[in-house]
Amino acid sequence: MQLEVRPDPAEVGRARRWARARLARSGIEADEPLAETLVLLVSELVTNAVVHTGRTAVLRLSLPCGAAADSATVRLEVADSSDRAPVPRHPDGEQTGGRGLALVDGLADRWGWSREGAGKRIWCELDRCERAQRARACGGGIPYEDCEGLQGIQGLEGLEGFEGLAYEAV
Repeated sequence: MQLEVRPDPAEVGRARRWARARLARSGIEADEPLAETLVLLVSELVTNAVVHTGRTAVLRLSLPCGAAADSATVRLEVADSSDRAPVPRHPDGEQTGGRGLALVDGLADRWGWSREGAGKRIWCELDRCERAQRARACGGGIPYEDCEGLQGIQGLEGLEGFEGLAYEAV
């Protein structure tokens, strides 16, 4: 499922409402930690696309269904037509912006980006295993090996601006 997002800041709210509706239809309650985290990630990634590219973007949400849904992975993607790579910033305490990718890094179990045609796709994933949800709700991470079938993160060591971030290049 996907939503086309116009380059207008008001679209961020529309994207959040769209994501909440998709989650509800898939049986993920609005007050579940997974839903709250996913809506925040939608907000951050769509805001980045709207603010930093000034172009139309496409929000995609892949939700698990069926018997395996309770332990599956939810994937969020935002594709835009800008060829500029995402660059994590390091704002000081007085700046009001620049924390979006740091939030994505802290909340998502994995995230990354890839070139797509003349643009790019930024994605993140949330695991639905019970322990991951509990840890996320408390603001802490867990080792990926604690969730069945998950693998560790591949880092981008040596790339300036990405130090300390859980990031996977695709």
